[in-house]
Order: sequence, then structure tokens, then C-alpha cells
Amino acid sequence: MGQVGLQYRVLPESIDTDLAKLEESIKNALPQGTELKMSETKPIAFGLKALHLLVVMEDKQGGVDLLEQAIAGVAGVQSVEVVQMGLL
Repeated sequence: MGQVGLQYRVLPESIDTDLAKLEESIKNALPQGTELKMSETKPIAFGLKALHLLVVMEDKQGGVDLLEQAIAGVAGVQSVEVVQMGLL
């Protein structure tokens, strides 16, 4: 099996959410065998910013769903969206 690169856009619950703390919480919540390779903050609108995350994991059945559930379960996360996915 190979590896999968997943790019996510994570929207916080509020414009007051500390994105650095949110990123750290997400990093700590990632399932075993996944690695946060990159994080970037991008403006959306009206002061709202989103975290764009690049996560690498082994290509296995159900792994992407578990990863998305782990990110969505972090306090302060409003929504998680897959922006891009590909084999490495």
C-alpha cells in the first residue's frame, strides 16, 4: 500500500477562535499513522479565517473517514472539507 495526501479546509466556530491552538488540538487528535505535514491560515470573508491542512496517511480502507471524524470532533471546529486528495 502507498500513502495518501489529503488537503482539508477546517472552518472554526468563531472568528475569535485561536487558530494556533486549534491547529495544535487537531494535531493531537489525529489517529495513529497520520502526520500533519503542513498548515496554513487563509482568509475567507469578514474576518473569518480557515486552516488548510495537509495530512499524510497510509492508504487503507476507512482511514480517511476516521481522520475526518477525528478532525471534526475537535472542540472549536465548525466544519471539515476535503479540498484535494491523491496518492503519493
